[in-house]
Amino acid sequence: MGSAEAHVEVSGRSVRISSPDKLLFPEAGVSKLDLATYYADLADAVFRGLADRPVALNRFPDGLGGGKSFYTKAAPKGMPDWAQTARVTFPSGRTGDEVCITEPATAVWTVQMGALELHPWPVRRADTDHPDELRIDLDPQPGTDFAEAVAVAGEAHALFEELGMRPFVKTSGGRGLHLLVRIEPRWTFVEARRAVIAFARELERRRPDRVTTSWWKEERGERIFIDFNQMARDRMTVAAYSPRARPEATVSMPVLWADLGDVEPGDFTVKTVPALVAAKGDADAEIDDVAHSLERLLEMADRDEKDRGLGDLPYPPDFPKMPGEPKRVQPSKARPSTDEEGSAS
Repeated sequence: MGSAEAHVEVSGRSVRISSPDKLLFPEAGVSKLDLATYYADLADAVFRGLADRPVALNRFPDGLGGGKSFYTKAAPKGMPDWAQTARVTFPSGRTGDEVCITEPATAVWTVQMGALELHPWPVRRADTDHPDELRIDLDPQPGTDFAEAVAVAGEAHALFEELGMRPFVKTSGGRGLHLLVRIEPRWTFVEARRAVIAFARELERRRPDRVTTSWWKEERGERIFIDFNQMARDRMTVAAYSPRARPEATVSMPVLWADLGDVEPGDFTVKTVPALVAAKGDADAEIDDVAHSLERLLEMADRDEKDRGLGDLPYPPDFPKMPGEPKRVQPSKARPSTDEEGSAS
């Protein structure tokens, strides 16, 4: 019979884990204690991507395949008295308090809540209305795969270098890639999303055979979709070093640009990553060294609008209608504003 509880030591704090032998990833053989120990062993690297960020928890109380899973945005009951929260504002204007990772032990504690994935906001606790991280989400569409995402990431890397910005890259834990750039927290979510759209449109112009910015799946084709809405308020990509809710317990893994062409997403799991980081270090070690300006990207957005007539793109369906946003109607289902007889549609 397994132990009723265990304690994991991390950064001077002891975190209680009940039912430590419970398998969270049965196929991979990863227990609650294994995952908590994983976060503790990688405390510095994990905390670097989560420090002072509010997070949503993707929870599987009975483990992967246990029949129940849900996202927790509101800070759950039963938090330790040392765990902190951050007040965030949702697209509706409603506010709420979310778990905030103010120390490595909080990441370990999320395992006690059955969290298999951590999804941080691109903001810090001190200012939750101004992102300090620009996120480029490269999402392979049917007919494309990780290799195509790697090729597009190379194009994106080159464009960022032209703009004088330093991107860091990580696997998504699936078929895609995430590019992260630290930015000065001077701009709103609307402005940061506009900067991502401008960046994505420039990539699309350079490689229309490989890149699409179409929000509508029917128009994307066999290309890499740059999901600009991951930069919208209350939209989050998975944290660096967080597992994904997949049978193999794959991890969203930061990698060096020089190594990107030689990796596969399946290389990185809860069981393999600690040894890899011990051998090669954290690829994100310098991510906080410089915070960049969005001015050049916003100038690109202004030119797109003035010279090419390219304004905003659709927001997710649960958002309120945003100023300047086009219709949220799938092109194949859109109706003209007037019918053939000239009556209003």
